[in-house]
Amino acid sequence: MFGIGELTILLLVIVAVLAVKRLPDLVRSAGKAARILKSEKQALKDEDSDLPRSSPHVIRGETTERDTP
Repeated sequence: MFGIGELTILLLVIVAVLAVKRLPDLVRSAGKAARILKSEKQALKDEDSDLPRSSPHVIRGETTERDTP
């Protein structure tokens, strides 16, 4: 009756018809996520450029002991 190819095409058409209602919402959500990711990446980049580069082995937030004479 139907082969795998025909069933695949039929399934894709059904999914496309049903997804038309939700497609704008999905695209809008993906756009928001991309903007948030971009702004967070820029904030981390700006934050890293503000840090002093005197000790590259100390991780921010890490505590170290000082050698006192």
